[in-house]
Amino acid sequence: MSSGNLLRWRRRALLSLLFTTALTPSVTARPEPVSKIPAHPLMVRSENETLPYRDASLCTEDRVEDLLQRMTLPEKAGQLFHTQMQMGPNGTLDSGNVTARRNSSDNMIGEKLMTHFNLVGDVTNVRVTAEWYNRIQERALQTRLGIPITLSSDPRHAFTENIGTGFAANQFSQWPESLGLAALRDAEVVQKFAEIAREEYMAIGIRTALHPQIDLATEPRWSRIGNTMGEDANLTAELVVAYLKGFQGEELGTHSVSTITKHFPGGGPMENGEDSHFAYGKNQTYPGNNLEYHLIPFKAAIAAGARQMMPYYSRPIGTEYDEVGFSFNKGIITDLLRGELGFEGIVCSDWGLITDTVITGQDMPARAWGVEHLTELQRAAMILNAGVDQFGGEQRPELIIELVETGVLPEERLDVSVRRLLREKFILGLFENPFVDVDAAVQVVGNPYFRRIGNETQRKAYTLLTNTDNILPLKSDSNLKLYVEGIDAEHLEARNLSLASTPEEADLALIRLQAPYETRPGGFEKKYHVGSLEYNATEKARQAAIYSAVPTIVDIYLDRPAAIPEIAESVNALLANFGAGPDAFLDVVFGVDGAQPMGKLPYDLPRSMAAVEVNKEDVPFDTEDPVFRFGHGLRGRRVTRRAVF
Repeated sequence: MSSGNLLRWRRRALLSLLFTTALTPSVTARPEPVSKIPAHPLMVRSENETLPYRDASLCTEDRVEDLLQRMTLPEKAGQLFHTQMQMGPNGTLDSGNVTARRNSSDNMIGEKLMTHFNLVGDVTNVRVTAEWYNRIQERALQTRLGIPITLSSDPRHAFTENIGTGFAANQFSQWPESLGLAALRDAEVVQKFAEIAREEYMAIGIRTALHPQIDLATEPRWSRIGNTMGEDANLTAELVVAYLKGFQGEELGTHSVSTITKHFPGGGPMENGEDSHFAYGKNQTYPGNNLEYHLIPFKAAIAAGARQMMPYYSRPIGTEYDEVGFSFNKGIITDLLRGELGFEGIVCSDWGLITDTVITGQDMPARAWGVEHLTELQRAAMILNAGVDQFGGEQRPELIIELVETGVLPEERLDVSVRRLLREKFILGLFENPFVDVDAAVQVVGNPYFRRIGNETQRKAYTLLTNTDNILPLKSDSNLKLYVEGIDAEHLEARNLSLASTPEEADLALIRLQAPYETRPGGFEKKYHVGSLEYNATEKARQAAIYSAVPTIVDIYLDRPAAIPEIAESVNALLANFGAGPDAFLDVVFGVDGAQPMGKLPYDLPRSMAAVEVNKEDVPFDTEDPVFRFGHGLRGRRVTRRAVF
């Protein structure tokens, strides 16, 4: 059955939106309400069906209550789980994989009765992805109550490629990481990004974003800084408001993508810079007694209408709260988030708190930090009793059924969370029409206008740290011989630039580097950049030989801060990027079409690891004598902002 043929009206509406958007400086147009789109045939379950929860003329609360009263215990339990789902070959439903401990899509939808899924894998073919999405919605409609699927995603618009944190853009428009948006200090740019990302998400059926990540980069060794907005709580608070508005609109509705703001109460102050995906990094510490500083962005998000929150894995050390993982922690979820801060939305745990699993070939115990001794049943009960609504990365509804049937949990406790989850589906318009127009999706995702704006933002987000004798921008010179590292030759050849095979033969060197890190073992663990912020002695010597042989311009990808005073002192120009392709780099270097770096550092760059190691993990801007301070950048608007705490 071709959903494209059945939904031509939807295609025309979206194409009209695209045309309007391309002629305006910002993405302000909205698609027509989905209630006006002709219904998919499977939406009509019977000619005589007039159940109240299917009546769009009724208020949302009445529809929620009607549906809730019709649900069995297994149907309620299924709503409480939000786990990964991937496509089968050619957009078919995934048949599962016993070796990989992956259940089939049919099992999760038809037997476990789950309706919330996180799309795993790159989007390499928009048409196939959209067709697959319609197939999973058709399968959901075949269940007893026909509750539609809500599909979510980690970030998909930048350069990150790491399961659990984000996917490379591929078919989507490509932008800098969140750090790059923060480097521009421009809420309008952030909102424009979010509006464009929303349109591309909705085109293929993604209605929940597993972001923004508004942890603060107060501990520079932490591996997940790349998806944050930097070290300044006040700047992050300002930008998250624009981010939420872009994805959700003025208020959540049929035009919206809901957001999961994370990681409450701020995952930045990790002990020794480790990460709580792993047992050795389970502690989040507050030696500066500075928890309140990390709450500033979350307070702003709640005031701006954040719909969902995700706590981190860590257990708090040095606070008034119990030393157990945040999702197990009633003091954090019920008392602080819901009580003190007044959050009334959905709380979804981070992935894998109950069940041991394997990720990319690596054994991963459940991240039940502080309660490792509890059984799976006890962990599930503790999470719900803490005030969490949904289990991320789990598919164990049988545990919830057993908890209720044995009297450990009252069914009324489930009802509290199921109401919140169903309400989101109704407000998003998924019950009226959960389907997408495949032909329109192909036109919307990665269209030339969206790509142009993303590419321009990559260039603007570049941050110029040094520029000896104003060497940048370079003048184009076909006789200039370049020694390059970190750039495929085809990018240089396309610009008729001459290449040298050694630094000694070159007139100039262009070197692209990644911020230093130490490789850890394990299929999953090795994807996290951790450890020293300095290059080792061998790498320093290798680089120094280049810098002494030829004038050099260095571009370094700062997915976390780097301690690189030796580079700053030796090269002719030092650029920092927060997610940019080689063409963006070359455009900035040569000033193509006026491209110039406009960014400002979103955090301090320390002078040494010795300075980092005496820092307090929860305190910003406390590294002694940094090489470059927050806000440094030699082009663009001057920034006088400094965090107040």
